[in-house]
Amino acid sequence: MNLRDLEYLTAVGELKNFRKAAEKCFVSQPTLSGQLKKLETHLGVKLVERNTRNVFLTPIGGKIVKTARTILADAASIENMAAAYSDPMCGTLNIGLIPTIAPYLLPMIVQPINEAYPKLEIILHEVQTEVMLEKLNKGILDAGILAVPLEMKGLDEIILYTEPFYVAANYQHRFAAQSSIKIEDLKDETLLLLEEGHCLRGQVMDVCSQTMTKERKDFQGTSLETIRHMVSTGIGITLIPQTAIDYKNLIQNSSIKYIPFKKPAPARSVGLLFRKTSSRKVCFERIATSIQVIVEKEYSVKEVVEVLSVKMKR
Repeated sequence: MNLRDLEYLTAVGELKNFRKAAEKCFVSQPTLSGQLKKLETHLGVKLVERNTRNVFLTPIGGKIVKTARTILADAASIENMAAAYSDPMCGTLNIGLIPTIAPYLLPMIVQPINEAYPKLEIILHEVQTEVMLEKLNKGILDAGILAVPLEMKGLDEIILYTEPFYVAANYQHRFAAQSSIKIEDLKDETLLLLEEGHCLRGQVMDVCSQTMTKERKDFQGTSLETIRHMVSTGIGITLIPQTAIDYKNLIQNSSIKYIPFKKPAPARSVGLLFRKTSSRKVCFERIATSIQVIVEKEYSVKEVVEVLSVKMKR
């Protein structure tokens, strides 16, 4: 018994005519009739009642046809899935993004990538770095967009862009009048940080480790937006990556000033991570190239920067 036998039987059940069923299946009538007789012999039951005018399915034949339709539909679905994966830009992708990247990168890239790859269904997940790496290793996520470099076995990375950090301070802060600042200028400042679990927290602390910058211990933010609002009140400063600065609304948000660092400015690199064993490397490379082009149009890092590493807790 094979799928063709089930296809013949289903066609006979639908059309109740051997000639029409054979035409639908693109075979001769003797071939179709002969295969159905072989199927009946194989199963040990009569599937079709024949007379000079009509063809009917037996009760068991009708039940088998119902199951056969499901089997044939599933087989077609499998063929479609295989065809989708033969085209690297078809199918479904589950991509994770960390919370300090997702709100700022996604509005830039979602529509252009959807338009560029209409056959590709991308499902986006916002997760913290540790959770993302776990889901990548388990195969729950196909790829992740996060701060790199990360020395993780079994994962490849493609650098998407590098962005400098800016100091975010209240408009009345002493930094607000300066065109740029040195890292040493952060000495004795009160620093607002994200809570544990965000890799950005560690990067900011690395920048400030050589100074006497003090973390505000009575407050830890769950998002950059929470931190930004707290900065606007004047209770502390923070470091913000370039893509998180909404240049279009700077006039409305005049309570916060963003001041660049003097060269070499501290910066973070953002990359696309995926398993080395993944069969969809070509797809990831094309998506990465698209993101690189999109971000380059929006931002261009012209100053000399010093890229910070990402430290994961073990």
